[in-house]
Amino acid sequence: MNEINQLIQNYGDWIYLIAFFWAALEGETFVIFAGLAAQRGYLNIYELIVAVGLGSLLGDQICFWLGRLHGSRVLHHFPKLESGVNLAIMWLEKHSVGFILSYRFMYGVRNVSSIAIGMSHLTWQKFAFWNAIAAFVWAVAFSNVGYAFGGLVANVPEGEDAIASGIHQAMLIVLGLFVLVMGFRVISTRIHKHHAKQTLDKL
Repeated sequence: MNEINQLIQNYGDWIYLIAFFWAALEGETFVIFAGLAAQRGYLNIYELIVAVGLGSLLGDQICFWLGRLHGSRVLHHFPKLESGVNLAIMWLEKHSVGFILSYRFMYGVRNVSSIAIGMSHLTWQKFAFWNAIAAFVWAVAFSNVGYAFGGLVANVPEGEDAIASGIHQAMLIVLGLFVLVMGFRVISTRIHKHHAKQTLDKL
């Protein structure tokens, strides 16, 4: 959180451009803490959502075209990605739009899903449409998680007597955010793996 406050002080409104590029690299932790900063009045929550939504959209569109144009070459140079790509394609074939809307929240295939979708038969127009929706769902979700947790410490008293309380509150926020994000990812991944296993059993 201190690092984000320092960025805001150093760069002012340029922080939204930083958030844009950070989101393109899938930095949901940054988005969460930026949402917390928005709750405290350092950032505008709506401008933050637009910035990170567009960044996430652009990042995944680039990866989609990387998969579409150079997918085989990517797998040749990074063979460890192949299992994740195959899994993502299988989930895409089974869940279609549902997978596009949810893969940003899934641990394990998040970073390869848009490349995998680019290597599938899905049209770029359909991916672009649903990717835009998914990007802003992701942006709203993680920005507001940070914003909501920021409200929990909005009334922490100031002064030296409040240092211990502030540290305790901060630790609880970090722990709570970590558990929330990882819990959601683990649950969503297990659901998709269960469906994938059922699909394989039928083959």
